[in-house]
Amino acid sequence: MQNLIILAAAGDAADKGPVAEIVKTFGVNWPLFISQCIAFLVLAFLLKKLAYKPVLEMLETRRKTIAESMENAEQIKAELAETQTERNKVLAEANQKAEQLIADAKEAAKQVGEAEGQKAVKQAEEIIRKAREATDADRDRMMSELKSEIGRLVVETTAKVSGKILTAEDQQRLIDETNRELAA
Repeated sequence: MQNLIILAAAGDAADKGPVAEIVKTFGVNWPLFISQCIAFLVLAFLLKKLAYKPVLEMLETRRKTIAESMENAEQIKAELAETQTERNKVLAEANQKAEQLIADAKEAAKQVGEAEGQKAVKQAEEIIRKAREATDADRDRMMSELKSEIGRLVVETTAKVSGKILTAEDQQRLIDETNRELAA
């Protein structure tokens, strides 16, 4: 651009140089051109101060915010992974304790079951023993009653058949004989 200005200044001196011809062809108005250049420089300066600088500051702030967000996201991911690891560890411990409690409960139930089974067997044996004793006692009692009844019937039958009254001694002897025959 300086070359054009220099050429334009030199062209005024030569009046008919190529620069003068270009200036004449394109219609360059030097005062207007210089005022437009000054206006452009003022506008560029104002835009740099008032628009471009705040936009750059805003972009820098945004870049920092995004960088901080990324750092926070990485930190949160690390904490989440650590929390997940701790959660898995706690769950594993809880599962292990639960399995241990279940095993203990099964063992206790087995022991209680065995104890109850032994207790039930003992009770059944006791009931059977008592039933046998009761049966034996009833059989002995019934046998005694039966012997007495048979002895009485033999005495009555003998008294009726023989037609005489038996003495107490005869009655006792007949009862004893009948009992010996029944026992054999």
